[in-house]
Amino acid sequence: MPKFSIKIFLPAAGLGERLRPITYHMPKPLLPLLGKPLIAIALEKFSAISSGEIGINLHYKADMMKEWVMNSEFKDRIKLFPEDPILGTGGALKNAEAFLSGRHFLVHNADILSDVDFVRLIETHLSSGNIATLVTHDYPKYNNVVLDDTGHVIDVENPGTSTPNPDRIAKKIAYTGIAVYSPEIFKFLPSEISHATVAWLAASKAGYKVQALDFTGSYWSDIGTPATYASAIIDALRKDGETVYIHPSVKNCNDVDMDGHIVVERESILTKGSSLRNCIMLQGSTAKSGEHYENCILAPDFSIGLKESEVISTSTDESKMLIGTSGSDRKYFRIEKDGKTAVLMECGKDDPDFERHIEYTKFLSRYSIPVPDLLEAKKDEMQAVFEDLGDLSLYSWLKCRREPEQIEAMYRKVLDIAVSIHTKATANVSECPMLQGRVFDYEHFRWETSYFMERFVEGVKGIKVKSAAALDDEFHRLAQKADSFPKAIIHRDFQSHNIMIHKGIPRLIDYQGARIGPPAYDIASILWDPYYRLEDGMRERLLEYYSGEMAKHHRPIPLESVIMCRLQRHMQALGAYGFLSAVKGKKYFLKYIPEGIWLLKEDVALVKNDYPVLYGLVMGL
Repeated sequence: MPKFSIKIFLPAAGLGERLRPITYHMPKPLLPLLGKPLIAIALEKFSAISSGEIGINLHYKADMMKEWVMNSEFKDRIKLFPEDPILGTGGALKNAEAFLSGRHFLVHNADILSDVDFVRLIETHLSSGNIATLVTHDYPKYNNVVLDDTGHVIDVENPGTSTPNPDRIAKKIAYTGIAVYSPEIFKFLPSEISHATVAWLAASKAGYKVQALDFTGSYWSDIGTPATYASAIIDALRKDGETVYIHPSVKNCNDVDMDGHIVVERESILTKGSSLRNCIMLQGSTAKSGEHYENCILAPDFSIGLKESEVISTSTDESKMLIGTSGSDRKYFRIEKDGKTAVLMECGKDDPDFERHIEYTKFLSRYSIPVPDLLEAKKDEMQAVFEDLGDLSLYSWLKCRREPEQIEAMYRKVLDIAVSIHTKATANVSECPMLQGRVFDYEHFRWETSYFMERFVEGVKGIKVKSAAALDDEFHRLAQKADSFPKAIIHRDFQSHNIMIHKGIPRLIDYQGARIGPPAYDIASILWDPYYRLEDGMRERLLEYYSGEMAKHHRPIPLESVIMCRLQRHMQALGAYGFLSAVKGKKYFLKYIPEGIWLLKEDVALVKNDYPVLYGLVMGL
């Protein structure tokens, strides 16, 4: 049940002039962000904490707004307030006075995104006696709200423009467009066109408290220009751990080249032979055959060019651009080198994988394993520069609907890489002593199950196992069995995020954790990958293909090793999702947990007679 019952009012009447030509076609509140209009995102967040009614003012493209309301899940809670002319942020509230008066209410501009804590905001307002509690943050570009020493509003510079007065020295902060008001605020709002700041200052002079509640550090984005709109979309992708979003209505992506951050909204058309890089396709757009679209917003009848550094980069250093969404603490940047782009890897001074990454790259390259070329290494600075393989992983490549034959063909190429590692590279591992001495043995398998118990079973699920001794014995036997199979070089994290699709060819990354272990561990990682579920028949054919290729090298793969490694791998993966989400704060890994559990239940069902305690634990997750 929602915690509150206060109402919300969303100013949504504006013309969106700075967003033209996009807003020639739709009002700002209906701009899509990964399939959802901005206004829907705000209302979903509000509805999670309040069951109150919803007020929305209308003016620009009012018919489109009304149509959206009539088809939305919130329609029974919404009351509309048409305006002609536009009444301003204060006049809009006064126009809805009969709807809003009588209790406290929340105001949230319909064209902003934030992760502001509504519960903290509302509770602070209700307990403070404020007539208005404004969500503010320190944003020098917009800091025009003047505060006294107690954090209460005493003035606003250039009201209605969010433009500071640089000549005035005072404690100043920026208003975000979110506030909670007490009904007394209506006494200070004129019955005419006005700005809400009029009421703030009048109420403050009358002795009421107008508090600026500081949310500096919270995410906030004003969707004011095409560049800020695109940046907000990229932020949303990154928050979800993604680089590609394709609306389910979009047909397959066969023979469409993609790279970078790609967003394709509903009813868009991807034509065979088209190419996109860092491109946002609005509803109904078409990527034409033979055309390359880069750093742009594409619509049915216009295209807006963008600067990649403004939209994509999260680095303060303009010479390098942060890339990647992995669980690693290492940082990767795209840089310019010798007239081409390259990838700079920066490691912490105590990162033991740095030297391994360099040595493994040299060794694997020697035997034609498709890893990025090493261009430069600076051991003293813990930096290395690699060939740029782009941003499209196998995981992202699979985001767009493709023909099963195309998917299976790509996976066969990926398995060819595995075969080369497990045979050709393995036969020459003595040339890389650093790798030869790293064995994935009994102790490592036991570590994986301990990790699973600590970080997932206890850390995520909060389960305390009663039969700990019996379960420990099963883990002991499982590790012994997994350790008994023939070993080869294994990537050890051979999954779709770590395979880049570069010019249509799979290439390998993140291999610095490679060890000598059972080859089936890599096969379990890629064919039973929680990041992407393969169709059962296709998985069987791919497993048969891999087994046949290994047999050609006189390296048969015992079926039992695949089952044991599936168990181990999926427990390790669930432990990692728990650790990365809870300890590293990468909450997007939580979305992979249901698939990880589903796969682990399939695994354990195959060996329930040998591992009954583990079976009982897993089936209860």
